[in-house]
Order: sequence, then C-alpha cells, then structure tokens
Amino acid sequence: MKLVNEKGKLFGIINLVDLACLLILLLVVFGVGYKLLGTKVQETIAPQTTMTATFRIRGAYDYTLKWLEENDLTGEQLVMGTGYVDGAYVTGVSYVPYVVQVPTADGTIVDSEDPTRLDVLITVDCPVPKNAAILKIGTQEVRTGRTFTFKTRTFEMSVLVDDVTLA
Repeated sequence: MKLVNEKGKLFGIINLVDLACLLILLLVVFGVGYKLLGTKVQETIAPQTTMTATFRIRGAYDYTLKWLEENDLTGEQLVMGTGYVDGAYVTGVSYVPYVVQVPTADGTIVDSEDPTRLDVLITVDCPVPKNAAILKIGTQEVRTGRTFTFKTRTFEMSVLVDDVTLA
C-alpha cells in the first residue's frame, strides 16, 4: 500500500490538503480553548492563601478625606477594568498623620505633622495562589513600594503599596 495514492489521498483515506486544513482548525480551537480556560483551570488547581495589602494615600486633601469619611469603603469589592476582582475586598480604612520634612531657622531638617492633611491607610484582603512568584490583585502586581491604581465602584486613586503579607 502506498503512502499517497494516485488520487492524492493519504493511505487512501483523506486528501493531504483536507488533512492540513483539519490540523490547522484543531490547532486554532485548542489555542482559543487554552486562552479562555487555561488560566482559570490553573487558578482552580493551585492552592490559595489570603494576601493582605495595605495601601497608602499620602497627604490626602480635605475633599478626599471628606468623601472617604462620608462614604465608608469597608466591604467594597475592588474593580479591575469593567469587572469586579474575585475575592478582593476592602477590610479597613484608617487615618494617620501626614509627616513632612521642613527646614528650621538654623537650617536643620525636622519631621513635622501637616495640620491640614492626613495619610489614609486602606487594607484589602484578596485570595492569591499560595506559591505565586508574583502577587497580583486582578492584573496589577502588588509589591511594597510600588504604585497601584486602587479602584472600587465609587472611588479610584493612585496609591502606594505600603505593606504586603500572606496568611
């Protein structure tokens, strides 16, 4: 039996062009399926732990402080793009003095509390893969010292990541 017969069929069963089209179609279907379901399967299989991240709004102005006091963010879910981030919720909001460095009359620099502004600390709990090399909330990486776009349904601001701990 020939590999390709006189009609151009492989093993007398299927045309080579048809076989190539079928293989390309299967690769496309597999690629789309992996893109859609691959990361979700990995997230389901990987053991999870809770990440607690503390974000800092440095020297928040009066209008921001007033809004935050009138609209408690505790319990709000974080938003990424146009959807909610699964399991990422604000667990606390607190206020600490905003410390700035100012020169004195003799030229030394000292720390001083600004009487009109405060730092806002926002705590968020979020599930993450236990052994992940890069911790993320949604698509944003979370590392101490990094900036982060903090976004809920009603509030959005660029903040600093103050602290990251894993349970």
